[in-house]
Amino acid sequence: MNVQDLGDLQKALLEAEEIKKDRFKYQNLGKNKTLMMVFFNNSLRTRLSTQKAAMNLGMNVIVLDVNAGAWKLETERGVIMDGDKSEHLLEAIPVMGCYCDLIGVRSFAGLTDREYDYAETVINQFIKYSGRPVFAMESATVHPLQAFADLITIQENFVPTNEKKRPKVVLTWAPHCRALPQAVPNSFAEWMNAADVDFVVTHPEGYELDPKFVGNALVEYDQMKALEGADFVYAKNWSCPGVSNPADYGKIISKDMSWTVDAAHMAVTDNGKFMHCLPVRRGLIVTDDVIESKNSLVIPEAANREISATVVIKRMLESL
Repeated sequence: MNVQDLGDLQKALLEAEEIKKDRFKYQNLGKNKTLMMVFFNNSLRTRLSTQKAAMNLGMNVIVLDVNAGAWKLETERGVIMDGDKSEHLLEAIPVMGCYCDLIGVRSFAGLTDREYDYAETVINQFIKYSGRPVFAMESATVHPLQAFADLITIQENFVPTNEKKRPKVVLTWAPHCRALPQAVPNSFAEWMNAADVDFVVTHPEGYELDPKFVGNALVEYDQMKALEGADFVYAKNWSCPGVSNPADYGKIISKDMSWTVDAAHMAVTDNGKFMHCLPVRRGLIVTDDVIESKNSLVIPEAANREISATVVIKRMLESL
């Protein structure tokens, strides 16, 4: 799901506001309907918030951890299955579809084959073979439920003034000890471009996100300059997207600790609010004093994951 799938973004935000006032208003929509949540990767907020959203709507929920209790699944075509993978995804997917009405899939990028990841190979197999409506609970390249929750959080925490009608939102890269996917920054960039905000992306050279997600955002390589006057600072690490050099895809090409968001970074903002999707590595992405400050929105942001998921699942139920 991309931002275009929601249609009128302002209407979606109003719907989120309505649902937040009464989370159980549409519980009859999901009566006798089942959501299957398929996890190829670990999850805390996505699992809890999406399951809660489905329950708000009256649905039954099945949670499948592919790597914990299920047969190991082969995802490649044309292989001789003489290893540790007992079942092929092409049989498993239609079987899953027999037991549910909607399917949510969480499958991270492998970060070794850019073409494979950016083709969304795994989730597209679910779309093609399950026979059910499918949504991403984070895919190889996008995390739309997170980005929608982020936008809800920004709308709730920005008060326009005569001097500033639109918030300045900055997505800043920050260092990390592991190579991470680009799904969160990709979706955040895509959704901010569609929203009524002034949007800036800042990162070291070589970390350029795919142009289809960056859109018309201002890209600034000087982090402190980018943060000047920001109302919202969204910190996130991502590995090299391989846009300019595909051979670097998925690699860590910088561990520059000067990019860690600390009090000095926040001091140049306009009393900016700090955001992060969580989980967060303290001392790498952000310092304790920033994430624990009154301007930290990481908990309200996480809470809004329930709201974004409820809106999306509600709309999918309405289209059945």
